[in-house]
Amino acid sequence: MIDRMTRHAPAGRTWTLPLMALALVASSCQIQQQPSASEGTPATSADQPGTEMGIYATGQHPLYDGRFVLSGSRVYHVGTLADASPWDHMGDDGTNVRAVGGTIEVDVDELANTGTFRAALDLPEGRYVVELERFEEFSPCHDGGIAAWLFEHGDSGCGDMNWPKSILYVAGWGWGNATLNGAPLHEEYQIHFMVTQGMRERETLRVRQDMTGPSGAGAVNPAQVQLDFYIRSPEANEANHPTREVFDHFFAMDVTWH
Repeated sequence: MIDRMTRHAPAGRTWTLPLMALALVASSCQIQQQPSASEGTPATSADQPGTEMGIYATGQHPLYDGRFVLSGSRVYHVGTLADASPWDHMGDDGTNVRAVGGTIEVDVDELANTGTFRAALDLPEGRYVVELERFEEFSPCHDGGIAAWLFEHGDSGCGDMNWPKSILYVAGWGWGNATLNGAPLHEEYQIHFMVTQGMRERETLRVRQDMTGPSGAGAVNPAQVQLDFYIRSPEANEANHPTREVFDHFFAMDVTWH
């Protein structure tokens, strides 16, 4: 699997993730010719044929501690908490998203698969809090429940086609709860968060639609970073998109690495 790496800012400073990513690539990458996608090598979350640059595995970095601490702000909610089915809570065209207050906080240890994910958001419906309480691997590429520096979505071999293929700087999967104004709203629901390259256009908030791109790369803007998360019910509903009875989806367009 493409493994994990990180750098820490000096004490008292924070790095925004785009600058952090550029520093990582500049200091930690080796140039090598990979097999062409046309040679038929299958794409996986760890190996993307046709690329010209490889990334050192985090295990090759003796200083890698697996700790990711970051915040998401300028948060948007796709749809509402009370939409009548059928609904679309992917919000790919950017028309049914609304800005909300609050922040998303991540502090995880990727090596130990432990840590915290908490979103405390101010919605028109009230104070909405989501907490991921137990990390769990639902697919081998999830690497124990928290994974970093891998490809997901698109034709990456990890995840579904709901989003374009992107490098995931860090992501988590597991189970948790949501409250609204302090009262239980969702209990023991699946939660997924991911910090990705820019999947949405800066101004329109539309998801870029060419899922693979002309070169085989994902339809993302590597100069941007965003944080998505959702909490979804175990129960399915085929009328909805995605096909769950509940799929509360939020994304942050500003991500700060601490």
